[in-house]
Amino acid sequence: MTAPSGPEKRYLDALAAGRFEIQKCKTCAKHVFYPRVVCPHCGAGELGWVAPSGRGTVYSTTVVRRKPADGGDYNVCLVDLAEGVRMMSRVVSIPPESVKIGMAVKARIAEGLVEFTPA
Repeated sequence: MTAPSGPEKRYLDALAAGRFEIQKCKTCAKHVFYPRVVCPHCGAGELGWVAPSGRGTVYSTTVVRRKPADGGDYNVCLVDLAEGVRMMSRVVSIPPESVKIGMAVKARIAEGLVEFTPA
């Protein structure tokens, strides 16, 4: 597997340092996620980095079933951030079956990943 570079590396380095940041286009002012070199909205090549509010809404959710010996069941979801981007993550601190579409969530960083808790 190739080591990340460019915007992806910048994103992962920020997470490793405890910062959740997404890109924002300097031309059209729209937010961008997953990190890119060119704005997918307007094609401009000037994308800056901003700290999102961390507020979001569960768009879609599923439960991945595992044996208890393998860590048990967990949630995988798509979250729409208040800034208008969607990201794949998980909701923690509640049973995976309790995560519902439309649920308000708040981002946090854990072990170099963005995960969500109920808001």
